[in-house]
Amino acid sequence: MGKRKKSVAVIDGQGGGIGSAMIKRLRDTLAEEIEVIGLGTNAMATGAMLKAGANKGASGENAIVQTVKTVDIITGTISIVLANSMMGELTPKMAEAIASSPALKFLLPLRIPEVEIVGAPREPLPHLIDQLARRIQDIMAT
Repeated sequence: MGKRKKSVAVIDGQGGGIGSAMIKRLRDTLAEEIEVIGLGTNAMATGAMLKAGANKGASGENAIVQTVKTVDIITGTISIVLANSMMGELTPKMAEAIASSPALKFLLPLRIPEVEIVGAPREPLPHLIDQLARRIQDIMAT
């Protein structure tokens, strides 16, 4: 029996654009070496991530709370661990489940009006996504 693929949960909300960009880059970098799960705070975000190449997807609070317990890696913007972010789409229960998950977490330091991450580089989103993909690729190699 073959080695189990690592699972990566990509979490996004609103229109799913950032999550979609992450998934496309992960697919370019790791092809089919990983299972990508698109977890949207809403159906629109999940649909966009499925179109971008996620193996499967689910939407809403319960889907996120349950799935983050089972994946190897979680990725998204820093807002996925901040209760009531994404204009209220990211619930406190979601933020707690994500932060408490035993999965490795790779979070992009995107600017949020109420939060400043001191020392985080001001890189364009495509550069941050490239760094994310390289870091996950490094983890996969170990």
